[in-house]
Amino acid sequence: MIPSFAVLHLIIMSAEFLTGITANGFLIILNCNELIKCRKLIPMPILLTCIGTARFGLQVVLMLQTSLSLFCPMFYKEKVYGAMLVAFWTFFSSLSFWFAACLSVFYCLKISGFSQPCFLWLKFRISKVILWLLLGSLLASASIAVLSAEVFFSTSSKGDVLRNTTVSKTKLKAKKTSEILLVNLALLLPLGIFVLCIYMLFMSVSKHIQRLAHGFRSVSTEAHVNALRMVITFFCFFITYFAAFMTNLTFLIPYGSQWFFVMKDIMAAYPSGHSVIIIFSNSKLQQPFRRILCLRRK
Repeated sequence: MIPSFAVLHLIIMSAEFLTGITANGFLIILNCNELIKCRKLIPMPILLTCIGTARFGLQVVLMLQTSLSLFCPMFYKEKVYGAMLVAFWTFFSSLSFWFAACLSVFYCLKISGFSQPCFLWLKFRISKVILWLLLGSLLASASIAVLSAEVFFSTSSKGDVLRNTTVSKTKLKAKKTSEILLVNLALLLPLGIFVLCIYMLFMSVSKHIQRLAHGFRSVSTEAHVNALRMVITFFCFFITYFAAFMTNLTFLIPYGSQWFFVMKDIMAAYPSGHSVIIIFSNSKLQQPFRRILCLRRK
């Protein structure tokens, strides 16, 4: 019989899954349609398409983990949970982090008003910069996924050989945990990019406010404040997911325990909640999304 907290977890995960699939599917379809119509590589639609795709994949992986671990626990442990699942999980997690960091870079370059030559050089080449960042993100995520799967597979193989030696298996598990954590510490780089973008936007907002008359706010200042708010929101989601993700990778939380499911709920909130915020903070995306959900007032 499934415990009550596991049932609650399934309800929460199902709600997050439906929200995430709807929001990310909407981002993919709408922005792909815009790219086809324009027949140009426009940075914002490309970014949102990539983000939607990465989040869609991450949501599917998390829901697959939840469903199989609840309804087919033995099959999940013996057949599903392994190097392949770790590879997909780390790939889509890393991809989501990097693409979100690319979006924060886009906001920073597009809106900030710094006059340094290096910043202006990047600003005037924003389309090429974003495309190269997306390509680099894809390669970095693939590398992290392959390395994580390799570590998991090699230590699991050694664990089968040392099946009867408890001490050796404990040391091997500790080694696997430390190596996988070490590989995924590469995700601190997009975290650093987030912090840098927040700092730059904050400095830009401060400069604009100093130039304005008392009680007057320009359109430019509003854009700065909105961009800063968005990046800070991204950062909060990022930190929450990153903490739960790294905790889960330690393998210290007992499988099937209450905290095990809490970590999964926290992780599933990132790909769904972040995408919903992106949609409702953009007027071009908000109206079509409301029409799809039948929320538009007649």
